[in-house]
Amino acid sequence: MNFFKNIKLIALLLFSWILITCSRADEDDDVLSQEDISNIILIMKNESTGISQTYNYTLNSATNPIIKLNDGATYTVEAIFKNGNEDETESIKNAKDEHFLIYDFQSSQISLTREDDESSTRTDGAKVGLKTKWFVQKAANGSEPKLILTLIHDANAVSEVQTGTTFGSVEGGETDAKGTFEIRN
Repeated sequence: MNFFKNIKLIALLLFSWILITCSRADEDDDVLSQEDISNIILIMKNESTGISQTYNYTLNSATNPIIKLNDGATYTVEAIFKNGNEDETESIKNAKDEHFLIYDFQSSQISLTREDDESSTRTDGAKVGLKTKWFVQKAANGSEPKLILTLIHDANAVSEVQTGTTFGSVEGGETDAKGTFEIRN
Protein backbone atom coordinates (compact mmCIF):
# COMPACT_ATOMS: atom_id res chain seq x y z
CA MET A 1 0.00 0.00 0.00
CA ASN A 2 2.83 2.37 0.85
CA PHE A 3 4.33 1.62 -2.59
CA PHE A 4 1.15 2.88 -4.36
CA LYS A 5 1.09 5.99 -2.18
CA ASN A 6 4.68 6.78 -3.22
CA ILE A 7 3.84 6.18 -6.91
CA LYS A 8 0.87 8.57 -6.66
CA LEU A 9 3.02 11.17 -4.94
CA ILE A 10 5.77 10.83 -7.58
CA ALA A 11 3.21 11.06 -10.39
CA LEU A 12 1.65 14.15 -8.80
CA LEU A 13 5.06 15.81 -8.39
CA LEU A 14 6.03 14.94 -11.98
CA PHE A 15 2.74 16.31 -13.33
CA SER A 16 3.19 19.52 -11.29
CA TRP A 17 6.74 19.92 -12.58
CA ILE A 18 5.54 19.50 -16.20
CA LEU A 19 2.84 22.14 -15.71
CA ILE A 20 5.31 24.60 -14.23
CA THR A 21 8.02 24.10 -16.87
CA CYS A 22 5.57 24.31 -19.78
CA SER A 23 3.86 27.42 -18.49
CA ARG A 24 3.41 30.38 -20.89
CA ALA A 25 4.68 32.55 -18.04
CA ASP A 26 8.16 31.42 -19.01
CA GLU A 27 7.85 33.05 -22.43
CA ASP A 28 9.39 36.43 -23.10
CA ASP A 29 7.15 39.24 -21.95
CA ASP A 30 7.80 41.10 -25.20
CA VAL A 31 6.45 38.36 -27.47
CA LEU A 32 3.40 39.75 -29.22
CA SER A 33 0.72 37.56 -30.70
CA GLN A 34 -2.02 38.32 -33.19
CA GLU A 35 -4.41 38.63 -30.22
CA ASP A 36 -2.21 41.36 -28.67
CA ILE A 37 -2.46 43.68 -31.68
CA SER A 38 -5.85 45.12 -32.54
CA ASN A 39 -4.85 47.97 -34.87
CA ILE A 40 -2.15 48.86 -37.36
CA ILE A 41 -1.95 52.61 -37.86
CA LEU A 42 -0.01 54.35 -40.62
CA ILE A 43 0.75 58.04 -40.18
CA MET A 44 1.70 59.40 -43.60
CA LYS A 45 3.16 62.83 -44.27
CA ASN A 46 3.33 64.17 -47.81
CA GLU A 47 6.81 65.71 -47.97
CA SER A 48 5.91 68.42 -50.49
CA THR A 49 2.70 69.64 -48.81
CA GLY A 50 3.53 68.80 -45.20
CA ILE A 51 0.00 67.39 -44.78
CA SER A 52 -0.32 64.27 -42.63
CA GLN A 53 -3.04 61.63 -42.85
CA THR A 54 -3.71 58.72 -40.51
CA TYR A 55 -4.97 55.34 -41.72
CA ASN A 56 -6.19 52.86 -39.13
CA TYR A 57 -6.56 49.16 -39.96
CA THR A 58 -8.54 47.14 -37.41
CA LEU A 59 -7.50 43.48 -37.47
CA ASN A 60 -10.15 41.10 -38.78
CA SER A 61 -12.27 44.00 -40.00
CA ALA A 62 -14.59 43.51 -42.96
CA THR A 63 -13.40 46.81 -44.49
CA ASN A 64 -9.94 48.12 -45.28
CA PRO A 65 -8.79 51.73 -44.99
CA ILE A 66 -8.17 53.48 -48.30
CA ILE A 67 -4.79 55.24 -48.55
CA LYS A 68 -4.89 58.19 -50.94
CA LEU A 69 -1.57 58.74 -52.71
CA ASN A 70 -0.46 61.22 -55.36
CA ASP A 71 1.63 59.94 -58.26
CA GLY A 72 5.11 61.48 -58.10
CA ALA A 73 4.83 62.30 -54.39
CA THR A 74 7.09 61.20 -51.55
CA TYR A 75 5.67 60.27 -48.15
CA THR A 76 7.28 59.73 -44.76
CA VAL A 77 5.40 56.90 -43.04
CA GLU A 78 5.34 55.77 -39.43
CA ALA A 79 3.77 52.40 -38.49
CA ILE A 80 2.18 52.13 -35.05
CA PHE A 81 0.77 48.96 -33.50
CA LYS A 82 -1.92 49.10 -30.84
CA ASN A 83 -3.82 46.77 -28.55
CA GLY A 84 -6.95 48.76 -27.81
CA ASN A 85 -5.64 52.06 -26.45
CA GLU A 86 -2.26 50.59 -25.53
CA ASP A 87 0.66 51.36 -27.85
CA GLU A 88 2.53 48.11 -28.57
CA THR A 89 5.12 49.82 -30.78
CA GLU A 90 7.51 50.19 -27.83
CA SER A 91 7.27 46.43 -27.20
CA ILE A 92 8.32 45.87 -30.81
CA LYS A 93 11.25 48.27 -30.39
CA ASN A 94 12.26 46.60 -27.12
CA ALA A 95 12.39 43.27 -28.97
CA LYS A 96 13.61 44.69 -32.29
CA ASP A 97 15.81 41.66 -33.01
CA GLU A 98 12.68 39.51 -32.98
CA HIS A 99 10.54 41.64 -35.34
CA PHE A 100 10.49 42.66 -39.00
CA LEU A 101 7.94 44.32 -41.30
CA ILE A 102 7.21 43.20 -44.85
CA TYR A 103 5.59 45.74 -47.19
CA ASP A 104 3.85 44.28 -50.25
CA PHE A 105 2.51 46.94 -52.68
CA GLN A 106 0.27 44.95 -55.00
CA SER A 107 -0.76 46.61 -58.31
CA SER A 108 1.20 49.77 -57.41
CA GLN A 109 4.58 51.18 -58.34
CA ILE A 110 5.98 52.42 -55.05
CA SER A 111 9.61 52.48 -53.93
CA LEU A 112 10.25 52.07 -50.22
CA THR A 113 13.30 52.85 -48.11
CA ARG A 114 13.52 52.03 -44.42
CA GLU A 115 14.29 55.10 -42.31
CA ASP A 116 14.42 53.50 -38.85
CA ASP A 117 16.69 55.06 -36.27
CA GLU A 118 18.73 53.10 -33.71
CA SER A 119 15.61 52.34 -31.64
CA SER A 120 14.20 50.12 -34.39
CA THR A 121 17.35 48.86 -36.12
CA ARG A 122 18.22 45.26 -35.32
CA THR A 123 21.68 44.18 -34.17
CA ASP A 124 22.14 42.40 -37.54
CA GLY A 125 21.81 45.86 -39.16
CA ALA A 126 18.37 45.27 -40.71
CA LYS A 127 15.82 47.99 -40.08
CA VAL A 128 12.48 46.76 -38.69
CA GLY A 129 10.51 49.13 -40.93
CA LEU A 130 8.57 51.19 -38.38
CA LYS A 131 9.68 54.35 -40.21
CA THR A 132 9.79 54.34 -43.99
CA LYS A 133 9.82 56.66 -46.98
CA TRP A 134 7.64 55.93 -50.01
CA PHE A 135 8.17 57.35 -53.48
CA VAL A 136 4.99 56.85 -55.49
CA GLN A 137 5.61 56.39 -59.20
CA LYS A 138 2.07 55.16 -59.85
CA ALA A 139 -0.41 54.54 -57.02
CA ALA A 140 -2.80 52.49 -59.15
CA ASN A 141 -0.91 50.28 -61.58
CA GLY A 142 -3.49 47.55 -62.06
CA SER A 143 -6.74 46.35 -60.56
CA GLU A 144 -7.22 46.46 -56.81
CA PRO A 145 -4.00 48.23 -55.72
CA LYS A 146 -3.24 47.58 -52.07
CA LEU A 147 -0.60 47.33 -49.40
CA ILE A 148 -0.34 44.17 -47.36
CA LEU A 149 1.70 44.96 -44.27
CA THR A 150 2.92 42.01 -42.22
CA LEU A 151 4.68 42.08 -38.84
CA ILE A 152 6.82 38.96 -38.46
CA HIS A 153 8.10 37.64 -35.15
CA ASP A 154 11.13 35.45 -34.51
CA ALA A 155 12.34 34.93 -38.08
CA ASN A 156 15.54 32.91 -38.55
CA ALA A 157 16.79 35.46 -41.09
CA VAL A 158 15.50 38.74 -42.56
CA SER A 159 16.29 40.74 -45.69
CA GLU A 160 15.35 44.30 -46.66
CA VAL A 161 15.77 43.50 -50.36
CA GLN A 162 12.87 44.17 -52.75
CA THR A 163 11.47 41.16 -54.61
CA GLY A 164 8.80 42.14 -57.14
CA THR A 165 6.31 44.34 -55.31
CA THR A 166 7.44 43.19 -51.86
CA PHE A 167 9.96 45.02 -49.70
CA GLY A 168 11.51 42.59 -47.25
CA SER A 169 11.49 38.86 -46.74
CA VAL A 170 12.04 36.41 -43.92
CA GLU A 171 12.98 32.81 -43.34
CA GLY A 172 10.86 31.19 -40.66
CA GLY A 173 9.04 33.14 -37.99
CA GLU A 174 5.37 33.75 -37.28
CA THR A 175 2.93 36.49 -38.19
CA ASP A 176 2.20 38.82 -35.28
CA ALA A 177 -0.13 41.03 -37.32
CA LYS A 178 -1.22 41.47 -40.94
CA GLY A 179 -3.15 44.38 -42.37
CA THR A 180 -4.52 45.26 -45.79
CA PHE A 181 -4.78 48.88 -46.92
CA GLU A 182 -6.40 49.74 -50.26
CA ILE A 183 -4.53 52.30 -52.40
CA ARG A 184 -6.15 55.01 -54.52
CA ASN A 185 -5.15 58.28 -56.22
